[in-house]
Amino acid sequence: MDRPQEPLDALQSLHAVEAACWAEMANAAASRGHAWRTMTLATTDGREAFARSVILREVDAEARELLFFTDSRSTKVRHIAEHPRGTLLLWSAQLGWQLRLRVTLEVETAGLAVSSRWAQLKLTPAAQDYLSPAAPGTPLCPPSPERASRGHFALVHAHVRALDWLELQPAGQRRACFDALGGKWLQP
Repeated sequence: MDRPQEPLDALQSLHAVEAACWAEMANAAASRGHAWRTMTLATTDGREAFARSVILREVDAEARELLFFTDSRSTKVRHIAEHPRGTLLLWSAQLGWQLRLRVTLEVETAGLAVSSRWAQLKLTPAAQDYLSPAAPGTPLCPPSPERASRGHFALVHAHVRALDWLELQPAGQRRACFDALGGKWLQP
């Protein structure tokens, strides 16, 4: 479940805060009950902003990358193709932490990485999300019993450009930002 890797009092250095954020994201990818497992992804079509929930599947702290799955026909895939920058928002009431991640998104629809993850997913109930003959958001009239192959299963890589951590506690708030220039404390 949600729990900091070290006591909050120990998170006094920027390095400790950043390491705890990445450790919590890794924990969220591995723990169904972790609040950060369900993230909010914001993208744009160039005119309007769109937000939706996505499920955190994998975290690579060294590469500064998160991974989630999608249907390759989804609206978010079109948005990513046209405007690959987005924002991921994570909130944990138990930790009192909000994390905003500015990301560059990349969709992968073929290759070993996609095939290996599909092999793990295809025998689970979640596989049905990617087997519909109709694209997400398509009006149903009448539902078709046909199912597609893995052809609509895709990976979305979220390359983290900046991480904005906000801690909300009764004793006060703290905020830090981490990007290519390093970490810095910010006014909450």
